Amino acid sequence: MILLDTHVWFYWVNDSLDELSPNALQQIIKTETMHVNVISCWEIAMLVAKERLKLNLDVQLWINRALETPGINLISIDPEIAVLSTRLPGHFHGDPADRLIAATALKYQVPLVTRDKKIHEWGHVEIIW
Repeated sequence: MILLDTHVWFYWVNDSLDELSPNALQQIIKTETMHVNVISCWEIAMLVAKERLKLNLDVQLWINRALETPGINLISIDPEIAVLSTRLPGHFHGDPADRLIAATALKYQVPLVTRDKKIHEWGHVEIIW
């Protein structure tokens, strides 16, 4: 099992596979279950609302379809993840979505697929990229 960062989920669902590193792509292909935190739905919707991301269909429809992708498992933000996101070890930047995604990886002890350099440098979760 692996956890996909928002951008990785977006690239995977949209077949933008050239945006993924060869290692990330290989790991995704060979993994049966890929987790996505619900905050990624919010991030996609916010990017569309701010016109930083353009979709060919309504964002709600895109999210519904993206969640139907085989192997995708949506993880909710439960109280443990919420609190853990405020208690991340070491120095972690302030982005709430990244904090919740990192906390999810810690709670479930799964590797996080991300190209986010700040999370790579943080060093407290296994990163695939």
